Amino acid sequence: MTKRKPIIVGNWKLHKNLSESLELATAIKNVLGGLSHVEAGVAPTFVALSSVAKRIEGSHLILAAQDCYHEDQGAFTGEISPPLLADVGCTHVIVGHSERRQFFGETDDSVNHKVRAVFRHGMTPILCIGEQLSEREAGQTFAVVERQLRGGLRQVPADQAGRMVLAYEPVWAIGTGKVATTGQAQEVHAFLRATLTDLYGEVAQSIRIQYGGSVKPDNIAGLMAQTDIDGALVGGASLKADSFVAILRNCG
Repeated sequence: MTKRKPIIVGNWKLHKNLSESLELATAIKNVLGGLSHVEAGVAPTFVALSSVAKRIEGSHLILAAQDCYHEDQGAFTGEISPPLLADVGCTHVIVGHSERRQFFGETDDSVNHKVRAVFRHGMTPILCIGEQLSEREAGQTFAVVERQLRGGLRQVPADQAGRMVLAYEPVWAIGTGKVATTGQAQEVHAFLRATLTDLYGEVAQSIRIQYGGSVKPDNIAGLMAQTDIDGALVGGASLKADSFVAILRNCG
């Protein structure tokens, strides 16, 4: 079986002004050298990306954007394109986060356009999928995540898919303090791996699947002990250096 290096990315969402972003990035950068067992990244707000990129230069810290638009340029007021993100130093882009789907009307089709645009500009998409509480309670979890996964990866060839990161985030666990049990998380991750295998064959064994949803220093080890969980997309716990670093230390 392919050995997959864990990947932990902190999604700062709509938090941290410029000075706070630089302070947090610096604190994480300063301890990263001793953590060779994990790949770590941060996703600041758009306005902080360029400055954070300069601050973490020379380190192994990944710079991710929280979203993008699928067109390269044009009359799209307020949008940010993949080439602009690549230009400031982003290597990864979070795509299809549940908050984008819930509050900004994103669909599987629009997410797919973004995934392909990110690949087109040499970056790695972190494709987010996950079910609502009502969908889980109705027994629809597998159907929902399979639809989102297949929709998000439409027309994405195997050579690109092997470079992506998939993030399973049960919507009912994001920012709620609730977390899927390790068994619940592994069950969905294993299903996603099987679906990826159906789509791409052996390439699926190299695709890293993160868990997201109230990840903290005290639950990351149990999650990472599962066969198909390869990291985490961390929200609230990534906003303080000590808790994020503790997650990095405890993940393997």
